Amino acid sequence: MKRIIAILVLILGIAFQANAQDVKTVALEQTKGEFTQKELTLKEGTYVFEISNNAVGHDVGFVLAPKGKVEAEHHIKDAYVTSLVKNNSKSTSKKVTLKKGEYVYFCPLNPTPQYTLKVE
Repeated sequence: MKRIIAILVLILGIAFQANAQDVKTVALEQTKGEFTQKELTLKEGTYVFEISNNAVGHDVGFVLAPKGKVEAEHHIKDAYVTSLVKNNSKSTSKKVTLKKGEYVYFCPLNPTPQYTLKVE
């Protein structure tokens, strides 16, 4: 019985570790009126977006949407930061699984232009 429990614990530990390794962080920085990264190319997969507010002077956010569908109903809600990004701080999104295609990212609070994110 102890052997079975030990094997189950080992399998669960490996599964959790493998799952955690599959999530990649994409760090993006906002300055006044823009993101410093103007275009991104990623592979299909699961990501967390980490947004930095570099002296914008007020709270900022993050929106990710399919290219050509920037209305609120098309936003990828899990890509929203979990809390507004205060001046000179960072915040992250939930996990977002991206499929091949083109997306745009922007901040409506800063506000910024729409930038291209390609997933290959």
